[in-house]
Amino acid sequence: MKLTIVIAAIALLGACGERPGPAPDTAAEAPAAYPETEMGETGNMANATDNTVVIQRVYEGFANGDMAAVLADFADDIVWNEAENSPYSDRNPYEGADEIVSGLFARLGGEWAYFNATPSDYVAEDDKVVAIGRYTAEHGETGKSMDIPFVHVWTVKDGRITAFQQYTDTLTHTDVMQAD
Repeated sequence: MKLTIVIAAIALLGACGERPGPAPDTAAEAPAAYPETEMGETGNMANATDNTVVIQRVYEGFANGDMAAVLADFADDIVWNEAENSPYSDRNPYEGADEIVSGLFARLGGEWAYFNATPSDYVAEDDKVVAIGRYTAEHGETGKSMDIPFVHVWTVKDGRITAFQQYTDTLTHTDVMQAD
């Protein structure tokens, strides 16, 4: 768990920095191979790579507006947590796909003109996959837009997504939703 928190903190710092050049692709490629020395004794590189592919499918589903693809690898008992102080953390934890869809995804779809989560990098070890990227969105009611970093920590067990934890700039996210 400590490793996951450290990775998420480092990733958030990296995601907050300015990146010159064009916007990142909607899904970064999973690393082809990992040196054995970077993994601990219990490390499983094939599993980490497989888990990254599972998570990439979720982001591809979002990008294509394909909710079935987004939900396809969710475990029945998935636990989803929005970042503390997020406008959508009021119902944390969301437990199961039905709560996630009705309590979170439906609200996002109803309140935003568009809302994109675009990962640029992935870090994986054992059952954890960390996605680093940016949200770009425009709020439907206020017309305000945002472009903020995120770090998502996913847990994947036996090919099924069992947990999600979001880290992001909740102040900007909340400000965009409020009228002037």
